[in-house]
Amino acid sequence: MEISTPAILFSTISLLLLAFTNRYLAMANLIRGLHVKYQKEGNSDSRLVPQVKKILLRLRLIRNMQILAVVSLLFSAVSTLLIFLQFMLAAQWLFGTAMVVLIIALLISVWEISLSNEAIKIELSDMEDVLK
Repeated sequence: MEISTPAILFSTISLLLLAFTNRYLAMANLIRGLHVKYQKEGNSDSRLVPQVKKILLRLRLIRNMQILAVVSLLFSAVSTLLIFLQFMLAAQWLFGTAMVVLIIALLISVWEISLSNEAIKIELSDMEDVLK
């Protein structure tokens, strides 16, 4: 394995972290909006509680995605260092672990995206009759 192999993940993981952070910021804005709506209307909107439950789960998933991406980046960086220090077997194992951790983060991302779609369906549920 060459020293550039684990370095390839640096830009990829950086972009993923940016995307995950943007998702988190969008969720934070959504929560603020729902909180204002709850303060104005109380619990009169039956869609509010299911949305909040989904949002809380999505926030945990996004946090886990971010943590796993950072761990993957850290493992890639240490793998690069191990290659530089000529510890090839350890570098390969650590790089392989970084790849597995990144794959898990991406799978969680797919789960979070599907929850996002469910949340949109909840929001649009009052328009179902009109749309059909």
